[in-house]
This record gives sequence, C-alpha cells and structure tokens, in this order.
Amino acid sequence: MEATQRNRCIGVFDSGLGGLTVVRRLMEQMPGEDIVYLGDSARVPYGTKSAETVRRFAMQDAAFLMRFDPKLVVVACNTASASALEHLQGRLEVPVIGMIRPGAAAAAAQAPSGPFGVIATEGTIASGAYQRELAALAPGCEVLTGSCPLLVPIVEEGRGNDDPIVLHVLGDYLRLLQRKRPPVLVLGCTHYPLLTRAIAKLMGPDVALIDSGQAAALAVKRHLLDNDLAAPACRTGTLRCYSTDNPDRFAAVAGRFLGRAVSGVHWVGTDELNL
Repeated sequence: MEATQRNRCIGVFDSGLGGLTVVRRLMEQMPGEDIVYLGDSARVPYGTKSAETVRRFAMQDAAFLMRFDPKLVVVACNTASASALEHLQGRLEVPVIGMIRPGAAAAAAQAPSGPFGVIATEGTIASGAYQRELAALAPGCEVLTGSCPLLVPIVEEGRGNDDPIVLHVLGDYLRLLQRKRPPVLVLGCTHYPLLTRAIAKLMGPDVALIDSGQAAALAVKRHLLDNDLAAPACRTGTLRCYSTDNPDRFAAVAGRFLGRAVSGVHWVGTDELNL
C-alpha cells in the first residue's frame, strides 16, 4: 500500500463531545494516526430524535468529513450507529465502523451465553440494534435494557462519579439491572465511560462493564492492520476538531472526554453541513 494511503486521516463524528472518548481510545491504540473529529454540538442530543432525523444528520456529518479524504469513517455515536450505519455504508466510498457491533461482540466474548445488560439513550434502545446484535451472537439470550436520557446532559455539565445527583439518577435508571445482575453491562453511549466508577459502584464487582468506544477502537485497529492501511509507527498523529456550536466551550469541556487539553477547535455551521 502506498504511504499516501496509510497517511490519510481517520474521520470521526458524534452528536457532541462524547465521541472524544472514542478518539481517546483510538489515539491510545494508534498514536500515529491523524484524526479529524466533528462534534455536532448544535444539534445534540441525537438520542431523543427520530431515526429519520438521525440518518439525515449522520449523512451530513459524514459528508463533511469526506472533504478531508479519510481512509475510514468512525460513527462515534451509538444512536447514529443504530439508526444510520447501514445507510452510511451504502453511500460512502470508504469503510464505516460504528459502535454497536464491536460493543456487542465484546460483551458476547465476556459472557458467551448472557444474560446481557445494555444502557444507552432512548433512541439506541428503541432501535433494538444491540438486542439484534446480541441475539445473533448468542441465540436465545436475555437482553436487559435501560434508557438513560439524563446522563448525557449531566456529564456535559461536568458532574462526576461522586456527585449525589449522578448517583441518584443512576440509581433510578439501574434499579432493574441491579436486581438482575447480568454478568456483563454494555455502556451503549460514549458519554457513559466518564461515569464508569459510579456505575461499577452501583452494579457491584461481579458485573463487567463494556466500553463500546474501546471495542470500536480495537475494531478500527484490526481493519487498518488487516488492510495495510495503518499509519507508520514512526509517525506522530494529529487531532483536528470541528464543532457546530461554541468552539471555545467545546475546547474547555473536551479535555474531560479526551484526557488531555484540546485547543484550536474550528467552528462549522450546520448550514454548511447542509451543502
């Protein structure tokens, strides 16, 4: 494979900041890769919108990233993965990897026969995407789900694992799952890894938590290696961020998701995404 092919960027989009937890995993696994990230913060959240709206937004987000000639696009949003992945895969000229299949595969590897727990946004749960993937991997398995609509704004407010409000809201959302104690719980939203310690505290040590973003990053790495598309190990990758909302606020909050400071965030208007 020509070096120019290997050196093309990875395009990543999400409805806002949460996808940066996926970028963090990508950077840990593949530090030589250039990444272009689009956070559609002006239209967040996707989790409460119709499937048709999410598909339209996802196509616009992906079309923006295609301007950078990526070698692969990552849908770093479980809701968009659930509603729009096949739509994108049928229309983009590069491979597209989402969150659902890698997350479900990681859960099935941990507990081959289930039962499985999944927490996610309303849109992801209602789509049935995780339920279908897990049923395909473990026929007849029980899948326990919980939609957690308040967790995204709570995380973006900066509330952490020890915050009483976080623990109260999680306690309410996890009540059924606490009673059932599935051996595996999939964190089916890219915001939720920031609350891993609180979720683990409430679920107990016998429940393994699956980070769908980590699973997706490993899937991206395997794809690039299998297709001789990985950037040379000697390279130092770069990150370029775009936001459809206030870039200064995006940069200020992004460090919590990425684990390091973010600077030079570029603004792109949603009207430009419609072109």
